[in-house]
Amino acid sequence: MKAYVLNKAGGTDVLTISDVASTPVGSNEARVRIETIGLNYAEIQSRKGLYGWAPKRPYIPGMEAYGKIEALGEGVSHLQVGTPVIVVGQFGCYAEEVVVRVSQILPAFENFSPAENAGFAVQFMTAWVALFEVCRIRSTDRVLIQAAAGGVGTAAVQLAKALGCEVFGTASKDIKLDLIRQLGADHPINYHTDDFVEFIRDKTGGQGVDVVLEVVGGEVFRKSMDVLNPFGRLAVIGFASLNLNRLNPFSWWKTWQDIPRVKIDAMATSSQVVGASHLGYLLKDTERMMKIWTDLSSYTRQHGLKPIVGHEFKFEEMAEAHRLMESRNSQGKIIVHI
Repeated sequence: MKAYVLNKAGGTDVLTISDVASTPVGSNEARVRIETIGLNYAEIQSRKGLYGWAPKRPYIPGMEAYGKIEALGEGVSHLQVGTPVIVVGQFGCYAEEVVVRVSQILPAFENFSPAENAGFAVQFMTAWVALFEVCRIRSTDRVLIQAAAGGVGTAAVQLAKALGCEVFGTASKDIKLDLIRQLGADHPINYHTDDFVEFIRDKTGGQGVDVVLEVVGGEVFRKSMDVLNPFGRLAVIGFASLNLNRLNPFSWWKTWQDIPRVKIDAMATSSQVVGASHLGYLLKDTERMMKIWTDLSSYTRQHGLKPIVGHEFKFEEMAEAHRLMESRNSQGKIIVHI
């Protein structure tokens, strides 16, 4: 089969297609013939050697995909060959096929396109866990979503708005602001032209927000804490500002400075809560993951939600897709078709 094998860390030039032998299907496993791949920012960090959850190289990157079951291992009776499915994992999806545990296979949405199915699981589950499990979001909450035009951001805007929240969302360009406005954001904020702290204080009469979804780190995290209300909840789900150069001492210092951290005594004065979530941990807890998937799927169907597919590439254009995501000029989900 054709696959992208990551042999070393580096720029997009390390993304080259190789011929790889198919993996035998073991008990309680399935082989899925992949049709469409969803890209995630963790794969950018993984390619650079900055993602702690990546396996030891060489390995095939890729956290999610859509395809059809091609073969089933011993002990698998609840699935059928030919069934359209979503695959979720830590790696392995930048390939024509993948063998995974059956617990990593989720039912595809009948009303979604292949691209929408490939781009749903990681971004919507990440947003759901942060908002509903970590922050315990309520319909009366004011919610700030950082990087609201990205994959996770567009999911979070939809989830929060469907509940009835007042939604603030940051983005860098007018076209991105238009997108999140169409998704239901009440207050799109251009962070290049507006200070989001002043903007939110002005719109809320100085009160701030009840919930923050934070993905950037550094100054964005610190300013997000400044607009958090008493009894407010903030969830850290990413560190997009991380750009460590291991040979540059200043880069190490800046990374250390930008890591999200809190002062407990300052939080205590306002009874605030700061949490963090990482979807990778759910893969080890099948029962909890399936409960979250069931709740999320039901909510998605009830409110007619869908992932926003912003850009689509061919399999041979994986490096170009990475460059677009890394440039921060993308919006919605980046999809790669095989």
